[in-house]
Amino acid sequence: MPAQANAEPAVLAKGLTKRFGDLTAVDALSLHVMPGEIYGLVGPDGAGKTTTLRMLSGIMALTRGDARIAGQDVRGDRARVKDHLAYMSQRFGLYSDLTVQENIDFYADLYGVSGKGRRRRIEELLDFSAMGPFRRRLAGRLSGGMKQKLQLVCALIHTPRVLLLDEPTNGVDPVSRRDFWRILTRLLKQDVSILVTTAYLDEAERCNRVGLLDKGRLLAEGTPDEVKAATGARILSVRSPFAREVRRRLRETGRWEDVEVFGDNVHVLCRDTSQAKDDIRDFLERTGITYDEIREQAPSLEDVFVNMIKDGGGHAGSRQALSPNSFQDSSPPEPPAEADPAVRVEGLTRRFGDFTAVNRVSFQVRRGEIFGFLGPNGAGKSTVIRMLCGLLSPTEGGGTVAGLDINSQAEGIKRHIGY
Repeated sequence: MPAQANAEPAVLAKGLTKRFGDLTAVDALSLHVMPGEIYGLVGPDGAGKTTTLRMLSGIMALTRGDARIAGQDVRGDRARVKDHLAYMSQRFGLYSDLTVQENIDFYADLYGVSGKGRRRRIEELLDFSAMGPFRRRLAGRLSGGMKQKLQLVCALIHTPRVLLLDEPTNGVDPVSRRDFWRILTRLLKQDVSILVTTAYLDEAERCNRVGLLDKGRLLAEGTPDEVKAATGARILSVRSPFAREVRRRLRETGRWEDVEVFGDNVHVLCRDTSQAKDDIRDFLERTGITYDEIREQAPSLEDVFVNMIKDGGGHAGSRQALSPNSFQDSSPPEPPAEADPAVRVEGLTRRFGDFTAVNRVSFQVRRGEIFGFLGPNGAGKSTVIRMLCGLLSPTEGGGTVAGLDINSQAEGIKRHIGY
């Protein structure tokens, strides 16, 4: 919870509106962020998240409404607002030909940070972000996650009261995302107020409060648990080795609002889980589809958000486009276990000089299967894919793609794949 629950809001927006001609990008948005609080503004692309932050930071003029940062009017006190504010945009505000240390020094100069306090602050931030060992590395040679952390260090060099972050972990690997949020959580102890926009619903779960934004309008607001409880949405999870077949059959009935596959589980959005559980069990037993269990589980923010968008008329980026009323499901049936795999690799290895980027990797992907290849930046994922595509030769090991050998039939593979 916020460190100063009785304090004045550090961020206050009332009726915030922005129009571009006939398009209303942000529509009478009202919200507040308290000292020591992380507020997550959540929504799909085009919801109005970036426009909201640009208005709050004073970069973009308001069409209508009022906004205050640390008690200062964004319209009339822009210079004072900037003294209390740090804004981290989606695009890196770093200089790739400068080192980590030089980038930090440059921003310290911009903010007028000098003297012993400057050196102490830089050392604190480098330690805080675990970027100390990389102070001499060029910013252009940092990974995406490290660039995000460096940009945050630069934004924090003058200890702002309010931090505005526009999708700060977009495209960043899970390990770096976790490190980034660890840093944000530590900032709360200094009563920094954080307003972060994100399209990642799992990140929104980390916030003290969230606002669900779509088409410039705030659909719901509160703690993650409050928002989830307010909708009445409930989830049944059906676990089956034939999850996609279960989804296809359930969608064909048209009886359930939203049906999606998550690995070997099928999530069914419904209002009455008791009745739906009996109906789904009877249906699967009549159709002869094997399943392990059907159980109720708490809805995620993603489930809630999608349900709200559907109730409000839908959004092009929502899962409503996947509802049974929208189109005939074209997903393939479960592939037979005896089918030849579409991809098979054994002992795949790639070295660059003394550096081993891929070390004896073995796996296979069945036809008609989605295979998730997960790992942080630098784990070797892209190197494996480039070898499978015939763009890079393995140092050791081998395999096949669409039945063609990756060592000797690379040109043939290229005619059968999309990359």
